[in-house]
Amino acid sequence: MYSAVRSILFRLSAERAHEWTLAALRRVPATAGWFGPRVQASGRLSQTVLGLPFPHPIGLAAGLDKNGVAIPAWYRMGFSFVEIGTVTPRPQPGNPKPRLFRLIQDEALINRMGFNNEGATAVARRLARVREAGTGGILGINIGKNKDTPNALAHEDYRAALEQVAPFADYLTINVSSPNTPGLRDLQSEAFILELLRAIEPIRSRHRLPVWVKLAPDLQNGEIERIVDALATSPFREHLGLICTNTTVQRPPLSGPYRDEAGGLSGRPLAARSTEVVRIAARAARRRLPIIGSGGVFTAEDAYEKIRSGASLVQIYTALIYRGPAVVGELVRGLDALLARDGFANIADAVGMDVRE
Repeated sequence: MYSAVRSILFRLSAERAHEWTLAALRRVPATAGWFGPRVQASGRLSQTVLGLPFPHPIGLAAGLDKNGVAIPAWYRMGFSFVEIGTVTPRPQPGNPKPRLFRLIQDEALINRMGFNNEGATAVARRLARVREAGTGGILGINIGKNKDTPNALAHEDYRAALEQVAPFADYLTINVSSPNTPGLRDLQSEAFILELLRAIEPIRSRHRLPVWVKLAPDLQNGEIERIVDALATSPFREHLGLICTNTTVQRPPLSGPYRDEAGGLSGRPLAARSTEVVRIAARAARRRLPIIGSGGVFTAEDAYEKIRSGASLVQIYTALIYRGPAVVGELVRGLDALLARDGFANIADAVGMDVRE
């Protein structure tokens, strides 16, 4: 069924198709369950990470539903956790259109959206209604700074956004790694991240939220190691994790007319580097910080590679665009079969198997 829907969506511009899909899922969340069998995870896939119980490791990455308009639909697709955002304290339109491009032959996307969102106050009002109705799973909220906020004042933006959305989150992600907000990646230093964690700690502790720090794949390996070690030895380590990775500004060989567009590249071409970053981070963390692997996951084998490289959980985005909602169940069932094949009683036993000394 999804192949027929996709053929219609892919006749539209990428952003127009995105808007149409979100509108449909918001109005009729049940449509999300029409494209595949219900996802039923075996006990082998369940684990507790940073105090939260995940029935299986497959979640939705931030960026697809920035304003949290279709949350019930994502859970109907079978995701065990959903991350919305990036949410900034004040609304902003993002970068000029066109700003989202399909690279169909590469099963990839390039985006330069620029944190377009309704702002923390509007998103918080919507989340209050969602929470009242019941979410159906774990909800993460990804926050960032407004484009016109100087980096010297960035921590104030993160704190302001968190103050609004914290009551409705199960976990928080701080985004310092998007390539589409000028200067944002300059904040990826041990010093700034630790300063930011200190700034938000009163709000975080009040709501007892785990915090994930999302890293870029374009950092040098040594930079990744230094950031991870600083976080793993910080006072915040008990409630802290890493997301590896955001999109990349690097351009491996690509096909199609949009291959030279500016922005962050996601999908299959990112898979190898994002898994490499998971592996580097896992070795540096030495089991002191959990990791979410994100980037280029299309199959159960892709997800399993990230898990064996050190990721406890896995997020997808681009695969959903190309493969449709049924991909969630395919990943869950495939992972269960791979774990059973290799004799693992629980997924936690497989995490980091390929990087353990």
